[in-house]
Amino acid sequence: MNAAEQPQDLKPRTKAFALRIIRMYCKLPKNDIVAQVLGKQVLRSGTSVGANYREASRDRSKAEFISKIGDCLKEAEETQYWLELLVDSGCTVSARMADLLDEASQLTAIFTTIDKHAKS
Repeated sequence: MNAAEQPQDLKPRTKAFALRIIRMYCKLPKNDIVAQVLGKQVLRSGTSVGANYREASRDRSKAEFISKIGDCLKEAEETQYWLELLVDSGCTVSARMADLLDEASQLTAIFTTIDKHAKS
């Protein structure tokens, strides 16, 4: 599957996801060291999803495309993990993270599908 066959909404969708992650991070308590450490992790992984997708969109070879889509999948899953830790550690309430967790889960499913199709 090449970039022309990709859903057109993924570039803006992954960018919107990154912006939501940035806004979430900015709202975390500055005096809570755990929240800041976990927040920085989610900030890194959550903003990487879209960056890696843009690189995948410029696929120069099938192998490169598959590699970058794999990176998107890895970062989406990692983002989900850090968001879960923010909630499970008590740094924030689950209601605040529900939409972000849902989007991370949806992106993981999308990139899993793209990855499987690209490999077949």
